[in-house]
Amino acid sequence: MSAVHNPKLRQQPLASFHLESWFKPRKNNPLSIRHSPSYVDALAASLYHLHPITYCKQQQIIMQRYIRKILEAQVYDVAIETPLEEARGLSERTGNHVLLKREDEQPVYSFKIRGAYNRMAQLTPEERARGVITASAGNHAQGVANAARFLGVKATIVMPKTTPDVKVTNVRRLGGKAVLHGDAFDDARVYAEKLMEEKGLTYIPPYDDPDVIAGQGTVAMEMLRQHTGKIDAIFVPVGGGGLIAGIAAYVKYLRPETKVIGVESNESACLALAMEKGRRAILPQVGIFADGVAVAQIGKYTWEICKDHVDEVITVSVDEICAAVKDIFDDTRSVTEPAGALAVAGLKKYVAREKCEGKTLIAINSGANVNFDRLRHIAERSELGEKREMLIAARIPERPGAFKEFCKVLGNRNITEFNYRYSDSDSAIVFAGVQIRKNNDGRDELLAELNEALDEVTDLTDNEMAKLHIRYMVGGHKPSSCGDEAIYRFEFPERPGALMKFLNTLGGRWNISMFHYRNHGAAFGRVLVGMEVPKKERAEVRKYLNELGYTWFDETENEAYQLFLG
Repeated sequence: MSAVHNPKLRQQPLASFHLESWFKPRKNNPLSIRHSPSYVDALAASLYHLHPITYCKQQQIIMQRYIRKILEAQVYDVAIETPLEEARGLSERTGNHVLLKREDEQPVYSFKIRGAYNRMAQLTPEERARGVITASAGNHAQGVANAARFLGVKATIVMPKTTPDVKVTNVRRLGGKAVLHGDAFDDARVYAEKLMEEKGLTYIPPYDDPDVIAGQGTVAMEMLRQHTGKIDAIFVPVGGGGLIAGIAAYVKYLRPETKVIGVESNESACLALAMEKGRRAILPQVGIFADGVAVAQIGKYTWEICKDHVDEVITVSVDEICAAVKDIFDDTRSVTEPAGALAVAGLKKYVAREKCEGKTLIAINSGANVNFDRLRHIAERSELGEKREMLIAARIPERPGAFKEFCKVLGNRNITEFNYRYSDSDSAIVFAGVQIRKNNDGRDELLAELNEALDEVTDLTDNEMAKLHIRYMVGGHKPSSCGDEAIYRFEFPERPGALMKFLNTLGGRWNISMFHYRNHGAAFGRVLVGMEVPKKERAEVRKYLNELGYTWFDETENEAYQLFLG
């Protein structure tokens, strides 16, 4: 599932008007309304008549309510109007006019400060005195902490233990009380709700609240003011849906011909699932590489808007996200967190699919809160995400000069890595990374040349086990003394002591014959384990592993294992 389209949307012609006439700058609020709240009501109602969109009455009321809330939103006490910049490199490479909305330049390096402050500005004096609490994967936490400091409110923030250190540290620096609980956002949310009941605190939702949605919607208000010309599509990262709901409400009301496209990690595609089923649904498991959008279910209020006003949802892989981080760095010299690069990854995928040129496309660069040690993994996977590197296994003769002959077949292509260990007097299996042209250009050509020159060649570019483990493990096949070996790949939340907990949970019933673990700064650890398991006990092992609670994959038949380790 790489894209889910919304069949409900019908684009309508755009009426001629200018947003600038509605606003004049005011101190601390460059987009402030110049009229009273009653005028905002009238303005929101009149906007509906500019565009005779076929709404049912309920949708009309919902959209009017959100337009009013967005126009009235109080965000500029703590947030700034972020720039809308041309991404020259991306524009040249895609043949389109690509613009980046730089929400990574907010004081807390994320758009989340908008919704958090707008919600907290509505607190009563009694609620402010008692204090607030929230659950967050990190960015909303910093927004709440910053808003609380400005308003003089005590804030307790519950975050998953997998939250990057940079986010936890910043929450505490801003004066918030950081409580780490659970391995995922939903664990933190349940615990935060428990503390809320016990201590009488006010809960500040990270996305599923009308005032939060309205605060995020000010991103759209700025974009339409900053770019008054035609906008063909806006690409928005999606977690719980607060940002895309706010943007869709504003953009579809004022410029219904502009596509609003959600982008999700394929490890946490809760909006895509809801679009596919036609209702909110819970993902059975959520990957946390893009921790800022690691949400299992789209919000209730956000779904109310997204189901009718988001054109489609595009899902992207970890490699595509990493490539997008590099694209943004190349254009801006700034480092974006994985969730922040989602929109660019989706934009690139959309352009490749539609083969469009000359369009004006906006991507929301939503945040830059990433641990420095995580950049190693991002850089490593970016070439694969850009489809500029090919991983191959090849059998070559075991004799002097064979490696040179292999390199000769590769021609002028750059070898990015080469792994080999002697194991047989007749032939050797080598693992190689080879740089190719962008978007797999030349991949088939190289395979054909290698197959013509060599007896056995295997393309491992899309083999996740090869990318994560085998490339670091080339060193010999299973010894004859080892019994029936089964290979399993595991993922577990990464934090201090996590590996030991994993080993303790795995137990010692079956002998471990192989083990590979590498900490690369990601939010979850990956382990490849070989276990001596008689074939008659395989079903029992599968049942046992299902009960452990970890994500796992049976890789016993994986060709990369068979070639290098089996």
